[in-house]
Amino acid sequence: MFYSISTLLTRNLSDVFGENDPARRRAAIEEIFTEDCVFYEPRGVYYGCDEIDRVAGAIKATHPDFRYQPIAEPEEIGNGGRVQWVSGRPGEPPAYAGTDFIIARDGRIAAIF
Repeated sequence: MFYSISTLLTRNLSDVFGENDPARRRAAIEEIFTEDCVFYEPRGVYYGCDEIDRVAGAIKATHPDFRYQPIAEPEEIGNGGRVQWVSGRPGEPPAYAGTDFIIARDGRIAAIF
């Protein structure tokens, strides 16, 4: 299936890094990431769906009640895009914020920063 860059950005927030259920998270990863995907973050570089699944699960386990919310519409340019977001407990001020950048290939995430 082919997804828009905006859809990939928002689904990554909600269905991958925001998902508590391991089976649903894994299904989303396989649906929106390429097999040879790469995740770059301050603590390392992770290759493939298995590693993205492992890292997303570990991050979610540290704060299972946090929700990720975009604070602006995703921006698209060429085969890439970005979305700014906040995360925290529902009903409380955000605990932290970030920006995700992706490069897409064939309607799926090939790299995320």
